[in-house]
Amino acid sequence: MLHALLLGLAGGVLIGAAVGLFMLTTGRIAGISGIAAELTGHWPARWPQNLAFLIGLPGGLLLWRALSGADVPVHLPGSGLLLMVAGLLVGIGTWLANGCTSGHGVCGLARLSPRSLAATATFMAVAVLVVAVRRFAG
Repeated sequence: MLHALLLGLAGGVLIGAAVGLFMLTTGRIAGISGIAAELTGHWPARWPQNLAFLIGLPGGLLLWRALSGADVPVHLPGSGLLLMVAGLLVGIGTWLANGCTSGHGVCGLARLSPRSLAATATFMAVAVLVVAVRRFAG
């Protein structure tokens, strides 16, 4: 149990350090949806930076695997259709909230943004509701 807590703490510190470093070096918030959205339409001058950031996300896992030799098992329950619908719903929610959990929950809360507080509270409430419904429905 202590090992899991330390790993969680280390992960949180790394996420905080990464978004802090991103803000310090670029002056931008490390919101994944905003960075990804900039790659879907008009290509801003910073598109190489955005692409490098997105490539770096799975790159961290690959680096961990290379350095530790440990495999990280990934199990995605459900069908491909269910995953596509879930992704679409997440995208709609991100659009409605003007940002994603990383932008609001990590970066926005650290900046004491009222909009991010409201968005994160909504994300969390819906997540709790979905888990409760899934457990009740079986």
